[in-house]
Amino acid sequence: MDKQEFFATWSELHGGAKIEGVVKSWLQISYAVVKPLYKIKITPNILTLAGLAFAIALWQYPNSWPAALFLVLSLFFDGIDGSLAIISRATSKFGAFTDSFVDRLAEVFWALALYKIGAPALLVFIALLAAFTQEYLRARAGGLGHNELGLVTICERPVRASLIFIAIISNVLNLEITTIISAIWVAMQMTALIQITISSYKRLSI
Repeated sequence: MDKQEFFATWSELHGGAKIEGVVKSWLQISYAVVKPLYKIKITPNILTLAGLAFAIALWQYPNSWPAALFLVLSLFFDGIDGSLAIISRATSKFGAFTDSFVDRLAEVFWALALYKIGAPALLVFIALLAAFTQEYLRARAGGLGHNELGLVTICERPVRASLIFIAIISNVLNLEITTIISAIWVAMQMTALIQITISSYKRLSI
């Protein structure tokens, strides 16, 4: 599969989403990475499980420098498994469900890592619950025929990962701002939930 066909397939699977800006840059990187992986018979499921494995490693060792790398690798592998599925022509509803389920499970381990480095349990719970509700609303809208809500909220998965990354680095440097970062996550996540709720209502009421 050449790059243009890859772009076209990705766009089709995402409700005709435009490929430009940051999205285009990421897809170009993703295509370049997964192309050789496809040639050596790596499967999308292997990448999905690798992302989960690094999330578990993050949870186990959140107070170390490698924790930041574990988080980056978890997010990275979770991000390219779908691209490999496209190139290998292995996309399916079951695969999409599995990928989404593992993504949510990985985020649980991210949140547990944040808790282990000192984030208040209540803030972590609220932020994670709001994040899961946001993703549920997006998935539910898709199940009702709206593949894309046409909205990128202020707290999508990469942003959530970035906040936890900052918390991990700050903790290793003995900067006591984990609670502050957790509060910022809650505020941003609640705002994102409001955004997605309003967007879902508008789309589904048409």
